[in-house]
Amino acid sequence: MATGTHTVEIPVDVQAVWEYVSDLEKWATSVPAYKEHEIVNDKQSIWTFEGKVKGIKKTIKAQVDITEWNEPSNIKFELKGLTDNFTGSGHFTAEDMNGNTTMTCTVNVHAGGISGAVITPIIKWAVPKVASRLTESIARKIAVFS
Repeated sequence: MATGTHTVEIPVDVQAVWEYVSDLEKWATSVPAYKEHEIVNDKQSIWTFEGKVKGIKKTIKAQVDITEWNEPSNIKFELKGLTDNFTGSGHFTAEDMNGNTTMTCTVNVHAGGISGAVITPIIKWAVPKVASRLTESIARKIAVFS
């Protein structure tokens, strides 16, 4: 399994962070390798990512299911690969720190099946970078919009 966690402090109150991260449309394009997404309903969406690994272009689709939605501080989700055999989970947390907000994003991904052994090293390299870049990008956008 690969895990990535990243924490940032944002100079806005926790409610401003919640207003941003609770609206998927505001930050979807911040996910590294993002290509497109489709909202199925208020708890489920399909994400398409496209990237290159060692010169090979790869498109991956994943189903994202929101499992918890606790305003203003916590969103939990699960991931399921639709084009590749992987599962995962993650969460966003926001904590008030004297008018500023500490926001943490954690993502866990596990590759399964025969291809799991091949792609696990790539996932272990990529997932921490995805968590860090996503968290930093969201923080910058919140600071600009607030």
